[in-house]
Amino acid sequence: MSAKSHGRAGCIVALLAVVAGLSPRAALAQGSVSDVLSFLVTNQAVVTGDFIKDQQAAAATRDTIFRFLQVELATLPISSSTGGFIYRFNPSLGTMERVSDGFGPFYLERALTSGHGQTSIGFSYRHSRFDTLDGRDLRDGTLVTTANRLANESEPFDVERLTLRLDASTFTVFGNYGITDRLDIGAAIPIVDLNLSGERLNVYRGAVFQQAVGSASVTGLADIAVRAKYSFVQTRDAGIAANVELRLPTGAEEQFIGAGTAGFRASAIASFEGRRVGSHFRAGIATGGVSDEIDFGGAVVVAASSRFNVVGEIFGRRLSELTRIAEVTAPHPQLPNVATTRLLPESVGANTMLALAGFKWNFAETWLLNANVLFPLTKNGLTGRPTPSIAIDYTFDRK
Repeated sequence: MSAKSHGRAGCIVALLAVVAGLSPRAALAQGSVSDVLSFLVTNQAVVTGDFIKDQQAAAATRDTIFRFLQVELATLPISSSTGGFIYRFNPSLGTMERVSDGFGPFYLERALTSGHGQTSIGFSYRHSRFDTLDGRDLRDGTLVTTANRLANESEPFDVERLTLRLDASTFTVFGNYGITDRLDIGAAIPIVDLNLSGERLNVYRGAVFQQAVGSASVTGLADIAVRAKYSFVQTRDAGIAANVELRLPTGAEEQFIGAGTAGFRASAIASFEGRRVGSHFRAGIATGGVSDEIDFGGAVVVAASSRFNVVGEIFGRRLSELTRIAEVTAPHPQLPNVATTRLLPESVGANTMLALAGFKWNFAETWLLNANVLFPLTKNGLTGRPTPSIAIDYTFDRK
């Protein structure tokens, strides 16, 4: 059948459905996040004339989006677990004293360790709303998953468009303990509430069909991070340290809140801390999990007073499994003179950059109220609106 016949058939089907009051209804899916995402991209609930869909193209797009989200969501950074108060014994005074008025950065570690026997605990809450996928808008219905066009036409006669709403709230419990004056251990336990919903519309020769509707929600334990930091150089004004982190595969991979395999990270940290201003730098590598990674960043902490800090950070990552996405066209496997466009990985490895602005307020004794906002600086990866975060942490008093 010719493309024009296909177009007439599609229009007739839509017209008859409207006249009869029997509009084609999309299938509704619920289940795991991965199952619903697969359904949203590939399901064909409504027959559009007698046009044969390229199922391989739809599956390829699904796999591309699936892997993209899995890499991004499973590698979301976890805020620092080091306590804000650092004490050292002053032999001339015979007592413990606070080393710096700075409370340290949020996501970048400081080189100073907590000190022997020092314990801190806390929790944080972060809400992320993801709006774009490699620069493509997820929420306005313009994300094309597949499209078909005739060889002699420039515009497609059949287009599938996906709308996807993706939000994640992360509640993290963290703690840190000083084994010695130079060695700290810590852990961060994140619990993620992930919500995904969406629909896919098919525009076939001007007739619009809702092909799929789906939603999924999951609340569960994500991958736990266990950390150790050792200070090689530690003076009152500067320090050099190494930090290692093991990400345990405690999150559900099929729900996009876990990597499925363990990951290991090692970082070098340098800090320069005056009484009022501190600067911190980090560079590290990670392997395992869903992607190898190189990360780097810097932070400035300004102690406006002994009880209030202003923090600015900028950090980036290069993920080996995070790819750029391209629209690739190939011949339809069953219909001559028809080409189908699908989404495929374009290149291996992509860089992402984030900036942070926030404050830390010592509102009582050794309690800290921390708040910050994350801003994406690149369009690569899964990005969205500025992401707010709030935290409370407590350091057991050593005075």
